Amino acid sequence: MVGRDEAVAQVQALLKAARLVTLTGPGGVGKTRLALETAARAAADHPDGVWLVELAGLDRTTRAPGGDGLVETVIAALGIRDDTAPGLPRSGLPADPAARLAEALRTRRALLVLDNCEHVIDEVAAFGERLLRAAPEARILATSQEPLRLAGESVWPVPPLQTPHSPGDGPATLRRFSAVRLFEARAAAAVPGFAIDAANARAVAAICRRLDGVPLALELAATRLRALDVHDLAERLDDRFRLLSWGHRGTPARQRTLRAMIDWSWELLSGPERLVLRRLAVFYEGCTLEAAEEVCADGDVTPQDVLDLLARLVDRSMVVRADSPGRTRYRLLESVAAYALDRLEEAGETERVRVRHLAFHTELAERAEPGLHGPEQRRWLRRLDAEHANLRGALEEAVRRRDAGPALRLVNALAWYWYLRGRIGEGRRAFAMALGIRTGAPTATRARAEAWQTGLDLLGEGSADVRTPSETIADPGERARAEWFLSDVLLGAGDLGLSRDLVGRALPVFRRLGDRWGTAAALATEANHALVRGDLGTLERSGEESLAIFRELGDRWGQVRAIDLLARLAEIRGDRRRSAVLCRDGLRLAEELGLWLQVSLLQSGLGRIALLAGDHAESDRRHERGRLLAAEHGYRPGEAFALTGLALTARRACRLDAAEAHMRDALARAREVRYAPAIALGLAELGFTAEQRGDAAAAGELHREALAVARDIGDPRAIALTLEGLAGVAALTGTPAEAARLLGEAAALRESTGAPLPPEERGDVDRITTTAHSVLGAEAFTRAFTEGHTT
Repeated sequence: MVGRDEAVAQVQALLKAARLVTLTGPGGVGKTRLALETAARAAADHPDGVWLVELAGLDRTTRAPGGDGLVETVIAALGIRDDTAPGLPRSGLPADPAARLAEALRTRRALLVLDNCEHVIDEVAAFGERLLRAAPEARILATSQEPLRLAGESVWPVPPLQTPHSPGDGPATLRRFSAVRLFEARAAAAVPGFAIDAANARAVAAICRRLDGVPLALELAATRLRALDVHDLAERLDDRFRLLSWGHRGTPARQRTLRAMIDWSWELLSGPERLVLRRLAVFYEGCTLEAAEEVCADGDVTPQDVLDLLARLVDRSMVVRADSPGRTRYRLLESVAAYALDRLEEAGETERVRVRHLAFHTELAERAEPGLHGPEQRRWLRRLDAEHANLRGALEEAVRRRDAGPALRLVNALAWYWYLRGRIGEGRRAFAMALGIRTGAPTATRARAEAWQTGLDLLGEGSADVRTPSETIADPGERARAEWFLSDVLLGAGDLGLSRDLVGRALPVFRRLGDRWGTAAALATEANHALVRGDLGTLERSGEESLAIFRELGDRWGQVRAIDLLARLAEIRGDRRRSAVLCRDGLRLAEELGLWLQVSLLQSGLGRIALLAGDHAESDRRHERGRLLAAEHGYRPGEAFALTGLALTARRACRLDAAEAHMRDALARAREVRYAPAIALGLAELGFTAEQRGDAAAAGELHREALAVARDIGDPRAIALTLEGLAGVAALTGTPAEAARLLGEAAALRESTGAPLPPEERGDVDRITTTAHSVLGAEAFTRAFTEGHTT
């Protein structure tokens, strides 16, 4: 009864309220044990006796007509003779067995436990209805793989034992799960001294999870430990029916092996039920009704028949109903699925049904793709999340068949989903698999896939052989979308010039075609380019237009993207309050939708705001959260952005060693992808770090290199930062007039952008100004500063 105390209490409560309680569930789940324990604890409520009636031995093919075989079995279990009822004096009881039983129990407060009813379910239902009507004080507790479906029946599905979710849990955590406790207890009985420890915990967790927490399966597995190490046992579960083929003597034949347990249930199914069950086995982690209708129907079973057949399989505990948000799903326990796959192979249907599974999920992905660009985004993301395993399985089937057509259609349709969910590594692997099939797909389909693969490789590795979409993508809208995606990715991981060219080609095409989503996306990329080169006016205009269109379309990803850009604009202009409001709004939208790449960037954005407010601890916390999220999803630009923030915070907190370590890591990543804005910032920050340490030579070299990169970009703010750094070097080397002149030149550049340095970011400038001013005096400093400002 491991893990069943709460279940016993619940069933006891049902017995007090109802006269017929049926425990349902798959074979081996522990219905009989639960019924017996409940009956034992309920004995005080049934002073005239608790009686167990085992029905598994009742032969369905030779039972007496009218259910008399069942009645005679009950009479024999209760010890009722022709002339005597239990506890009653001799009397003239009726000759008819059913009438005799009813008369014997008519005034008695007794409990009948009818065990294993599924193979004589109709007879048990008829018997139960007659008995409960004739004996108003009697109660029935039945175990069956399906309900009796009588009026007043309370059905209590017996669940499997709880299984671990994480394979990395330690022994103490694993023992919180009832399946693990049962396995450990039965394993110790089979092999004295067995216990879960750090060395075997992962294997035990896998066994319990793969056997679905079904007690009989766990007990059969535990007996194998006499011959196998627990790790070998876990590895051999793919051949579970051969592995779990020996049980205890004295148990019913149907419970001696795993296959016999499921055979018992299979034999009770009709032909159409067997057909649907075996075909359901091609699904991975369940399916919707729509999918079952498309994949399972064939010949004698129409799509319209599937719902009724599924309902009967659920009633018979062969299929598990698992609700997901907004949609009912059906799944098989892993052992049932393995059994059904064997039956599918025996029927010669495996190839045909797998092809249907592939076709259905390819079409589903293609239906979902446009829905990921608008108000239905959340619903379609959830739908694809639920079908994640099926979509992966469909792709593997297409690859196995060397069928490039559906493989490339599938990955092209799922690319935006993988990007939105931050599954960069998964997307890259999928495109590599699909593009590895060299023949069998239209050129345009392959070219589109190559563009997606390039973009995902840039996001994941930071480098790729960039092949721009060519005229082989004949559809101008599709070509523009491919060009835009590459352009957007190249912004943070590659050639800024090529990125500008690509978005410059795509935006007018989107406008000409009336593609509002493409227009908004390209405007966001254009705004990002403006941010890079310090063109704050274009950043504001394009960012605001992009946000307006995305709001009109109801696309949350697009709104988050535009909001992030506008938050950075507010930060540059010194409006920390507006920047924080925008970041939090964007973060809320991104978290609600599970857009983890955007969540990473916005967490780091809030870290920048905390830094400006002087809250270094909050800044570190936000940036570290952003870094971990980016690393988890293989998003290298997000990692670099967070590392830069950690470096900025560390230097302002005078943790110079940490600042240098973080910034060198961020700079190395920026150099890998040749991302000039990050290179310029990284060099400048390292220059300031060297200057604060008093190393004028190193600081000067770093700032001069940063200045060259910044001038190549053409961003006045980046140039101003490096001039401020060189002013620090001048002040350190005893040329304060040059320091003042450089500070003036930097101030003029910042003012030219409409974004002078806000007070929160003047730490370096104020430090250098103080040094130069103290040496020159007010008049000379002002004269040199003005000279630089007017140059």
